[in-house]
Amino acid sequence: QLCAKGMDINYFFPVFNLGAGYHSESKAKEYKHVCKRACQKAVDRLRAGAMALEAVTAALTELEDSPFTNAGTGSNLNLSGDIECDASIMDGKSLEYGAVGALSGIKNPVLVARRLLSEAQKGKLSAGRIPPCFLVGTGAQQWALTHGIPPCPSEKMATKFSLSAYKRNKRKMELAEKIETEHHFLKRQRTSSGTPISSSLDTVGAIVVDQEGNVAAAVSSGGLAMKHPGRVGQAAHYGCGCWAENAHDARTYATAVSTSGCGEHLIRTMLARECSTAVQAEDAHQALLEAMQNKFIGSRFLASEDGVLGGVIVLRCCKCGDDQSSENLQALLVEFLWSHTTESMCVGYMSAHDSKAKTHISRLPPGAVAGQSLAIEGGVCRLGATND
Repeated sequence: QLCAKGMDINYFFPVFNLGAGYHSESKAKEYKHVCKRACQKAVDRLRAGAMALEAVTAALTELEDSPFTNAGTGSNLNLSGDIECDASIMDGKSLEYGAVGALSGIKNPVLVARRLLSEAQKGKLSAGRIPPCFLVGTGAQQWALTHGIPPCPSEKMATKFSLSAYKRNKRKMELAEKIETEHHFLKRQRTSSGTPISSSLDTVGAIVVDQEGNVAAAVSSGGLAMKHPGRVGQAAHYGCGCWAENAHDARTYATAVSTSGCGEHLIRTMLARECSTAVQAEDAHQALLEAMQNKFIGSRFLASEDGVLGGVIVLRCCKCGDDQSSENLQALLVEFLWSHTTESMCVGYMSAHDSKAKTHISRLPPGAVAGQSLAIEGGVCRLGATND
């Protein structure tokens, strides 16, 4: 396990996920560098006194701006050759939530989700109308523009890598469809025709606890490669892409979760909320292991799937010491875990007491089959006022 000891009164802990999928060794340096930058961005905000919600937004913006992630700039292109992004954010203190789906023409989708959340916190609209928390497509884009978020043409968000991947995948599709037509293959057999489409599952996510013990979570994704226009993945769905909930009378721990992987699998299992509930158990590691095994890989909602692909990052924390009041915080016990059924998952994390972020590419054990096996890792940090 990974451990750190606290030495002063400030504490916070951001954890970042650069996606559950496949991360080649040749690009490991780039993946880790992106994670470190996002960690530093969040920590800088937290050290300046920002709350978790602001820090998690800053981190996701950094991840969306990277051409190496499947979020914002560099996102997968859909069947029509366009970029449509999903994102959501949740505040553990207010429990407010904001999300966008199939959004085009906006460089940072998480900023629109964040603005939706903040506008909802202001209360009802004129004539008593309920403010939206989830917008899609052109409606989401128009709302963003009217709220001061600048447009960005999709062609500027595409990269050489995403464009070449689109052209390569389009050729594979055309070849597969030609073979199927010639041989009159049954619909069920189509997945075995030709070369499989390469698809990045690298949804990016972040989870943060701030100096007051508040948690927040966010997630952003360009979606599956060659997806149908208008498709919305787990990154925008409530309880599926992210979850954040402060501790309260019925909950011992504050929890924050962000997911990555195949959106359809994560939606049908509501994995973010399931994992948040599971880690209220005494043994968080065992609880997350069982949740991933029973609620995801073994879910009856995914019984027809040959392989179930996804990953989660989880943070839970509680105040410890004799004084539990927010006015005189003694210490914060933070547990951070990640688990995935994909070949690999890239994560980064940093505490208030770290001089630089730590990064790690987690991989399935040798011989394990992606979609049928899982990896789980993590650690514990005690942060706060006591010298340990």
